[in-house]
Amino acid sequence: MTSTTPDAAGDDQPRLPAGRKAQLAAYVAEVEQVTVAALSAKFNVSADTIRRDLDQLDADGLVVRTHGGAVSPTAMRAVEQKLDIRLQLQTSAKEKIGALAATLIENGSVVMINAGTTTLALARHLGDHRELTIATNNLRIPAEISDRACRDLYLFGGAVRLRGQATVGPVSFQLGAGNTELDLRCDVAVVSVGAVSADGGFSTSNLAEAAMMGEMISRATRVVILADSTKFDRTLFAQVAELGRADFLVTDAAPPVELAAALEKAGVRVILPGDEVGSLPRIH
Repeated sequence: MTSTTPDAAGDDQPRLPAGRKAQLAAYVAEVEQVTVAALSAKFNVSADTIRRDLDQLDADGLVVRTHGGAVSPTAMRAVEQKLDIRLQLQTSAKEKIGALAATLIENGSVVMINAGTTTLALARHLGDHRELTIATNNLRIPAEISDRACRDLYLFGGAVRLRGQATVGPVSFQLGAGNTELDLRCDVAVVSVGAVSADGGFSTSNLAEAAMMGEMISRATRVVILADSTKFDRTLFAQVAELGRADFLVTDAAPPVELAAALEKAGVRVILPGDEVGSLPRIH
């Protein structure tokens, strides 16, 4: 008979009992997203036991394991909605964020921009800029951005994710028949993320996209993260970066107290509607 009392650290964990397995899976499906700490308290087992349980459930396809917890497969599918559907969500917030983020970009900058509906809003607000060099995996940006704003516009290659209208692959270009890979650097990476939390940092629902976003960040002098307030205190499947990798978070409402404190500690400046445009730093 398997005990459900808290296990001692380092003890071997027996296979997840069928009863608790069903209860855990049902509970995650009900609440859609939950932390290890909350599950530990609810099921009266240690956090280590819950982590191992979730690993098993993830392997069985019953939950999606995230940093610090789990989400239900149904909730994850909802996140993976088609771009045309997501374009209709939080439209006012995204336009405010896009307009604010545009004020941070200096004329003549080299900018990397990832896929997403909020970065499309940014592209629409770059119309008064000039001499920008933009590299992106967002297939919609060429149609959204003013041709007067760009000196050069590059699309990263790779597999096309039709739902997100984006390419997924390396952040690189090759030169000539020798396939010499160019060393790419940019003044600023503007990255739209699916979740922001004190513990999980910046995250998204797709592993390949997370890797691509992380590579954009690694090649940038400055990093601007875009996220509306519905993304706060959430953690999705794949971490993009820790909070401290960003210089700015542009959003539509002040983060909750704990997250605000974590951002401040990490050195991230939060940019909100109502901030004096003239006082905002310009990135170049």
